[in-house]
Amino acid sequence: MPAVVASASLFLAACGGGSDNGSDGGDGGSSGGAPAADALDKAKGVTTVAFWHAMDGTNAEQLTKLVDEFNSANSGKIQVKATYAGKYDDAITKYKAAIQSKSTPDLIQVYDIGTRFMIDAKQTIPMQKFIDRDKLDVSDLQPNIAGYYSINDKLNSMPFNTSMPVLYYNKSLFKKAGLDPEKPPQDLAAIRAAAEKLSKTKGGPADYGFGAAIYGWLLEQFIATDGKEYCDQGNGRDGKATKVLFDQPESVEVVKWWQQMVKDGLAANTGRDTKAAQAAFKSGQLAINLESTGQLGGYSKAAKDGGWELGAANYPHIKAGTDGGPIIGGASLWINSANHEDVNQEAAWQFVKFLASPKSQAAWHIGTGYFPISKGALNEPADVSYRKENPLFDVAVKQLEGTKLSKATQGCLLGVMPQARKASEDGLESAINGTDAQEAMTKAADSLKGQISQYNSSVG
Repeated sequence: MPAVVASASLFLAACGGGSDNGSDGGDGGSSGGAPAADALDKAKGVTTVAFWHAMDGTNAEQLTKLVDEFNSANSGKIQVKATYAGKYDDAITKYKAAIQSKSTPDLIQVYDIGTRFMIDAKQTIPMQKFIDRDKLDVSDLQPNIAGYYSINDKLNSMPFNTSMPVLYYNKSLFKKAGLDPEKPPQDLAAIRAAAEKLSKTKGGPADYGFGAAIYGWLLEQFIATDGKEYCDQGNGRDGKATKVLFDQPESVEVVKWWQQMVKDGLAANTGRDTKAAQAAFKSGQLAINLESTGQLGGYSKAAKDGGWELGAANYPHIKAGTDGGPIIGGASLWINSANHEDVNQEAAWQFVKFLASPKSQAAWHIGTGYFPISKGALNEPADVSYRKENPLFDVAVKQLEGTKLSKATQGCLLGVMPQARKASEDGLESAINGTDAQEAMTKAADSLKGQISQYNSSVG
């Protein structure tokens, strides 16, 4: 994923300075509290909610359906105008420019790794302010999803589109290799053992036993499943992180393992393009692949069209016996308060509540494959039917519900997280191409020191 590059001077101009003495426990907004609950009642005419999002294709079509449904139900009162702001990186870059020109939208969808920036920008009002004002029961939210966007149990933004990584495997190739298709590998040693029987270089039925994109998100998952943190300061939740930890032994162990797998012909080097690894798995070149739950639909179709059976299992651990779990990915919704009228903030909140409802989340899940943030969505009749038709999705449900919430599984909050992800990819790619694993990851981590320091200085 390309990095988002923002200079300290740009950030200072955008945020207008401000100080931060701690972890911003949910108080990233520019105002002291939520607007009055009756703000909409006092409004004249229709209140427009400008909503920037980063969804395209099928996801955009489903989002449009939800927007239309909300607008119809609130005709004459609220009108949501959804605008595609580009892919995640483009959207947040556009948002930074809008802060300077005081033209931010009422509501914006921002990817998970933009969370620290959104808190530090002090342009938004935390969702917790609305929740507390309305004494809203949010027990329906999946705790491991809400946990990513929370600090000290205070929700900064509302999760929306959520995905999780899982291990996909080709059951048909497992059978051909003499492996039990009902016992997928669940740690690095087991993946290697399976790849020894699956790979062509060892006389197996697949070109390669394993293959996944050189994607920093996957390395983050391995660190979390080992119960370790990706950055210091309690994964950036006890205070602003000052360094990344992906040069520590557990991460280097993963990199060494991956490096040796490629060297031994047991894993394909598909590069950084996730689509390349996806295509190789769909075509049967790879027997095991690590990917998002968002690929379940495409992989299921490929298996059906190709005449092979797809399997899915929990994301693997580095070693057997650890009790960590993977981190959610995706994006969340932020309500802007700086330079926005109370009535617009309240209207945006009404739309956010609609999107987070069980009914909306079930429709979103079915229409896109994204994980529902609502526990109740899984009990909606339409969602129950969907999962009966797509039983492998329950693997992700059980993985999410079985993951213990901790600072490790909440994920790292870091102002330069996009750059950190790219740096980890630089290190992994360098190691796969022959550099010593420890050397490669140390160099990658060191490359971020100046950027992290500059960012933290720029926000106080």
